[in-house]
Amino acid sequence: MAYDLITMGRIGVDLYPLQTGVPLPQVTSFGKFLGGSATNVAVAAARLGRRTAVITRTGDDPFGTYLHEALRGFGVDDRWVTPVPGLPTPVTFCEIFPPDDFPLYFYRQPKAPDLEIDAHELDLDAIRDARVFWVTGTGLSEEPSRTATLAALAHRAKSGTTVFDLDWRPILWKDTAWTDPGAARPFYQEALRHTTVAVGNLDEVEVATGVREPHAAARALLDAGVELAVVKQGPKGVLAVSREGVTAEVPPLPVNVLNGLGAGDAFGGCLVHGLLAGWDLEKTMRHANAAGAIVASRLECSSAMPTPDEIEAAVTAGAVK
Repeated sequence: MAYDLITMGRIGVDLYPLQTGVPLPQVTSFGKFLGGSATNVAVAAARLGRRTAVITRTGDDPFGTYLHEALRGFGVDDRWVTPVPGLPTPVTFCEIFPPDDFPLYFYRQPKAPDLEIDAHELDLDAIRDARVFWVTGTGLSEEPSRTATLAALAHRAKSGTTVFDLDWRPILWKDTAWTDPGAARPFYQEALRHTTVAVGNLDEVEVATGVREPHAAARALLDAGVELAVVKQGPKGVLAVSREGVTAEVPPLPVNVLNGLGAGDAFGGCLVHGLLAGWDLEKTMRHANAAGAIVASRLECSSAMPTPDEIEAAVTAGAVK
């Protein structure tokens, strides 16, 4: 049976402070959670009842073992999560200063195992057959992951729904993209050629297209080859524009933010769920917004992903209670 969703990209261990408003040097206790954007999207969709799997790599170490156990616990197939001898499983720390300051510290040296995904090891038939395939911009940041990501997209050839999460993390690019985001644009443009849905915030759509104004950026993404452009506008909500000319612009849900990290991944998992369910564009955006808001109200990311009932309650109430 084909998967509802296969994601490909980052995985790691999130070590989040159990104290809020405290700088990292003064934090005394942490919680350990499954992390990584593509992985969290698979968890979010699984929480909504979808059959999901993730393609990624870990270190051959106890943290890698923990990630396998966590994936299975969340109902995500881990068959394509493989170890890389000699490289440690990545760890990410954050600081929590609600409502809008959550600095991230990535420990992915000398190289993250998830950037060692090799095109020759991909199950291309499974990728082609999945109802939704999800890749990220970070997967383009370094070889061999870059070639593997583009090879998977080319082989899939827009069958089903193919989502490109623009996922611009300049700190994870080692070449000139660190100082010149335009250097990454050719790789983004190549990925967009094989993509049916593009998702990104204002910084990310600017890297991908050179355009920042939301409506113009959405048009630029459509011109680059996608069928649906989703532009996150922060406090102004989300804009979605389809090739057929359907537009949905939805404000954010009121929420008392505890930790904004992971909200975008919850949005992504619910976006996938809505696309698979055949919802109209506005309903999909409203539910995805609600999913993101729910996670923003919680400390953790993966284990905070909401259930369908929680999302429906937030949409009905018009806020996260």
